Amino acid sequence: MNTKKGFTLLELLIVIGILAILSTTVVLVINPAQLLKKARDSQRISDLNTLKTAIAYYITETSSPSIGVVDTTYSTVDTSNCFGTSSSTTALTTDGSGWIPIDFDSMTGGSPIGSLPQDPNESAIDGDPSLYYIYGVASATDYTFKLVANMESTYYGGGDGDVEATDGGTQTTLYEVGTGMTLALTTTTATCYAHP
Repeated sequence: MNTKKGFTLLELLIVIGILAILSTTVVLVINPAQLLKKARDSQRISDLNTLKTAIAYYITETSSPSIGVVDTTYSTVDTSNCFGTSSSTTALTTDGSGWIPIDFDSMTGGSPIGSLPQDPNESAIDGDPSLYYIYGVASATDYTFKLVANMESTYYGGGDGDVEATDGGTQTTLYEVGTGMTLALTTTTATCYAHP
């Protein structure tokens, strides 16, 4: 007697159905969109802390540091509130012509950073959510400043790893770092630098 070995159509449909249910469950549990947002938020935190360290190093290593104009908001996005722009080829440079008006290149040994960072998922000022970096100077004589970013994930923006409400800044819905944490940054006096 000759018997054929294989699966019946019903057995194949049952296995395919189980695999579909398992894959849907895995996607819902893992939530890849939220994981990508969380990864971008980690990059934002790293970028702002790197900038904070570089600015503090510039202030301590330069005899007459110039960190920008008081009560002016410098940003990486171009808006209608801006009264100055730089070309897209210089917006990320560290020679003072970038979106942060600090000449890191003038330091002994050169700039501590290769280029100014930009938000990993940058959107316009009227984006939902608005995702871009902001820099402001609280005092040019005390050399106090603040850097701001908006978190995108629920983990960093109100969840278990909330950095927005616990950073010591004035805004509980924005991540703020720097030495002038009481500075209120607005976009009404923004000097914005568009870049690619």
